[in-house]
Amino acid sequence: MALSDVKCRNARPASKLLKLSDGGGLQLWVQPTGSRLWRLAYRFDGKQKLLALGSYPLISLAEARQARDDAKRLLLTGIDPAQERKSRKVGSAKDTFRSIAEEYVDKLKKEGRADRTITKVKWLLDFAYPTCGHKCIRDIDAATILAALRSVEVRGRYESARRLRSTIGSVFRYAIATARADTDPTSALRGALIRPTVTPRAAITDPKALGGLLRAIETFDGQPATRAALRLMALLFPRPGELRAAEWEEFDFESSVWTIPEARMKMRRPHRVPLSRQALNILAELRKMSGAGTLLFPSVRSPSRPISDNTLNAALRRMGYSKKEATAHGFRATASTLLNECGKWHPDAIERQLAHIEKNDVRRAYARAEHWEDRVRMMQWWADYLDKIENAKPGG
Repeated sequence: MALSDVKCRNARPASKLLKLSDGGGLQLWVQPTGSRLWRLAYRFDGKQKLLALGSYPLISLAEARQARDDAKRLLLTGIDPAQERKSRKVGSAKDTFRSIAEEYVDKLKKEGRADRTITKVKWLLDFAYPTCGHKCIRDIDAATILAALRSVEVRGRYESARRLRSTIGSVFRYAIATARADTDPTSALRGALIRPTVTPRAAITDPKALGGLLRAIETFDGQPATRAALRLMALLFPRPGELRAAEWEEFDFESSVWTIPEARMKMRRPHRVPLSRQALNILAELRKMSGAGTLLFPSVRSPSRPISDNTLNAALRRMGYSKKEATAHGFRATASTLLNECGKWHPDAIERQLAHIEKNDVRRAYARAEHWEDRVRMMQWWADYLDKIENAKPGG
């Protein structure tokens, strides 16, 4: 006699295992402990076999019958339902979000992405793993991803949450390309996250105030190499990471050019920096201090590692400048603002020296000129200008 929901619900345990049959091999096993388990008895290849379908009421009677019918269909095609389940488990283990994300990271490594980029991607993915890592990627929907993003957003890390959404989307697109996913659920989450308030890095753009900063750097009583790094930041305005990890072999002193390799550039393309007379003089002084090694600015703890990210900003704080007044990265905004305001240089030459990439695809295709000669003249003019405002009388 077929089972009913009432009969399943009212089944009481006995001193021995009680088996209630629904037909077609489906049984509800009532254990002496009180647990109620669905089992499917079937024959395959002449052998009697048993398939576990879950527990009641977590798996309802209707769901158990559906699972029985699915198993019967497999048997009709000559497939053992138990073996099919094992194969599915193996396949799903390979297709979890975490396993595919790790493949994606390996792909980035093979493409030669910078170590810093790889570290950032792995750091972001660690936020997703508790919610999504163990799930088969095909079973992950937008709501599941949003839960992972909210766990970051609730800490006030709005920009990290937005970057995590982008990174998860990259993993899904990789899964689509490798035939393990059909859609990217992150596309449905555009606009779902809190938009972070962008706070520009502090920069001094008033010439008199900049002159004061340059004088403070010149009299800085910390490490001489740190003072040299700050002076070069003002003269060359690279990104701080591009300078602090610079190596001597990147400098052509005969041609007065510093070539930053693509691995350290944000846009992954090598960048040339014209060296003014003032920059060459600082480098000559610096070479007496660190020229025996590979790095311009080796750490005091290990000559094989560069100074830390915080070294330059810490020096500015020591000189009395708060993080709201000046930062190492702010030298770029300083140069950009004052070079544009003086009206002597083409904006494209300034942007090219800042290693900015034109956002408009069509314009970028045509704006390939390096404006090299203009940049050489501009960088010498900038160095002379800094000398002028540094040597100006305070208040004059």
